[in-house]
Amino acid sequence: MLAIGLLGFGFAHAGTTDPTDPGATGKKDDLNGVVIHAESKKPLKDVSVTAILVSKKEKVVMTDEVGNFSFDELKPGIYKFVFEKAGFRKITKEKVVVRTDEAFQLNIEMIENSDYEIMPSPFNVGGIK
Repeated sequence: MLAIGLLGFGFAHAGTTDPTDPGATGKKDDLNGVVIHAESKKPLKDVSVTAILVSKKEKVVMTDEVGNFSFDELKPGIYKFVFEKAGFRKITKEKVVVRTDEAFQLNIEMIENSDYEIMPSPFNVGGIK
C-alpha cells in the first residue's frame, strides 16, 4: 500500500452517471481521467495511455493540452493501464475493473525521472566493510 502512495497516483470510482445532471461527465462503458505532474500539480499533455485486456493491447490514447484522456466503449473486463511519457517514470495501474453499466475515473500523478538512479556502491563488493 505504501508503494502505491509513493508512486503518487490515485483513483476514484465515479459510478454510474446521471444523464439528466448537466455536470455529469462520461457515459456508460467509459473510462476517463486526468494526468498531472506530481510536484507542480500541472496537467501533462502527450502522455501515452494504453489499455490492456488479458495481455492484448486494446486501445492507446494520448492526453490533451490539459492532461485529460478518455476511452469510449471499452469491453467489460479487468484491465491494466500503462501511462508513459519521456522524462517521467512509467506508471502501471493493474486490476481496473471496467463494467458495461458504469463510467470510471482514473486520475494519475506522474513523477519525473531523476538523471541518476541510486546504485549500490561499487566499493562495497562482497560484503567487505
